[in-house]
Amino acid sequence: MPEKILVVDDEPALLETVAYNLKNAGYEVITASDGLSALEAARQQAPELVILDIMLPGMDGFEVCRVLRQEMTTPVLMLTARDDEIDRVVGLEVGADDYLTKPFSMRELLARVKAMLRRVRLIREEMDSEGIVQSQKVSKFDDLVINPDRHEISLRGEPLALKPKEYELLVFLTQHRGHVVSRENILETVWGWEYIGDSRTVDVHIRWLREKVEVDPASPTRIITIRGVGYRFEG
Repeated sequence: MPEKILVVDDEPALLETVAYNLKNAGYEVITASDGLSALEAARQQAPELVILDIMLPGMDGFEVCRVLRQEMTTPVLMLTARDDEIDRVVGLEVGADDYLTKPFSMRELLARVKAMLRRVRLIREEMDSEGIVQSQKVSKFDDLVINPDRHEISLRGEPLALKPKEYELLVFLTQHRGHVVSRENILETVWGWEYIGDSRTVDVHIRWLREKVEVDPASPTRIITIRGVGYRFEG
């Protein structure tokens, strides 16, 4: 069965062009031109991926993404009309997995789509392998505890409220504790797309993580910045 993609944009020409290229690439495409119809389509059609414009009539893309993230784990690729860091940061904050700035080439869009869907498939294959989810060991780093079976991380005995990408990022860092990991390595592993874009995505999520796991986020002792290289987790 072809993978299903929901495309949401209020520009008819762009919506038609994106849908046409995705269909030619072998995907099933459903479309919406405003926020409310996008939510309805996502709930009814259960797409594997949502391509979501920020500027929409009525309910904007940020709010649509926020609602989607509360209800499902479907990856979201956000489209922004301006190369504005605020748009990108807000998009990531509400749960978007990637972003693309207009105007963009269809080749780049298809590359992002392919990479994001490949990551979804790999995760599903891991979870569904032989129909068994293997029990994983609880990891402890002083007062920080990671329980993979419960998909839970706690600090000083209290569960941390982490966004999906924050959870994946922290787990990845702890798996490489004591070793420096580059931003490019983090992007490729945690976000699941070849490095096309801006490594500030990683920096933003690191800042959010520090606010939740560091005693003093301005002087971190767990997630250390290695200037010009990347980050190192100290446990």
